[in-house]
Amino acid sequence: METEKALQLLGLIRRASQLVTGENMVLKAIRNQSVTLVLLANDAGPTSAKKIRDKANFYNIAIISAFNKAELSNATGLERTVLAVKNPGFSKKLLELTKTEGA
Repeated sequence: METEKALQLLGLIRRASQLVTGENMVLKAIRNQSVTLVLLANDAGPTSAKKIRDKANFYNIAIISAFNKAELSNATGLERTVLAVKNPGFSKKLLELTKTEGA
C-alpha cells in the first residue's frame, strides 16, 4: 500500500473540490449516488461506522478504511472521520494506491 501517495492525492482531491466531508453530508451524497468512494477512518465510532458501511454497501459504493482519523485530518486539513470522493477518476486512483495484498 502506498500510504503517503494516497494521502497526498486526498489533499489534491480536497483542493479540487471533489470531496464530501462529514457524516451527514456523506450519507446524503451516498443516497444521491453522487460519490464513487467513501473513506472511513479505521478508528471511527462503531455506530457511525456501521451506518456508513451499511449505506455504502446498499448503494454498492467502495469503502477504504486504511487510514485513521489523524491521517485523514492531516491530509485534508479538516478533522473528519468520514470523507467521500465525487470524481470517479480520483476514486479509481485511490483504490489502486490503497490496494493491499489479497484484496
